[in-house]
Amino acid sequence: MSENTPNPAPSDQGAPLLRVLAQYLKDLSFESPKAPTSFGPENNAPAIDINVDVNARPIGQNQYEVELSIGARALQGKDVIFVVETAYAGAFQIENVPPEQMEPVMLVECPRLLFPFIRQIIADATRDGNFPPLMLEPIDFFSVYQQRKAQAAAQPQAETAPQNNEDVVEA
Repeated sequence: MSENTPNPAPSDQGAPLLRVLAQYLKDLSFESPKAPTSFGPENNAPAIDINVDVNARPIGQNQYEVELSIGARALQGKDVIFVVETAYAGAFQIENVPPEQMEPVMLVECPRLLFPFIRQIIADATRDGNFPPLMLEPIDFFSVYQQRKAQAAAQPQAETAPQNNEDVVEA
C-alpha cells in the first residue's frame, strides 16, 4: 500500500445488524373435513379467510425468536373445505438497534424474511391435500404492526369489547 492510500474503513461495529441464525417449522396442521366430497366439481371458488399473527421473545443476549403464524380457512357456503394452520419461526441476532426500533425490527422486518418460506409451506400443504396451491399475497407487516399498536392503544378504553391479536384478511 502506498502512503497516499487511505486506511481501510474501520469495521462497522456501530452499524445495525440483523442476522438469521436459524429458521424452522414449529407447527403445521391441515384438515379437509369434507373429503372426498369436497373434490367434486364446484362452480364457485371458496371464500378464503386468512389470519396472521406475529410474536417475538428474547432467547439470549441479542438473540430473539420471531414466530409467524398463519391460518387459512376455505369455505364453500357454510361448509369448511379445508383449514391449514402453521407456525414458522426464526432465531435472529439483532444488534446496535435503538431500543425504540427493536419492536418494529422484530415484528416487521423479521416476518418479512420468514414470509416466503411459510408461504411455500402453505402452498405445498394445500396442494398435497388435493387442492390448488394456496398462494398467499404478500403481507404488509408494517400495516399489521400499526393495527396491533392501535388495538393495544384502544384496549383500555374498550375493556368490555373483545380484542383479537390476529389480523383477518379475506381473499
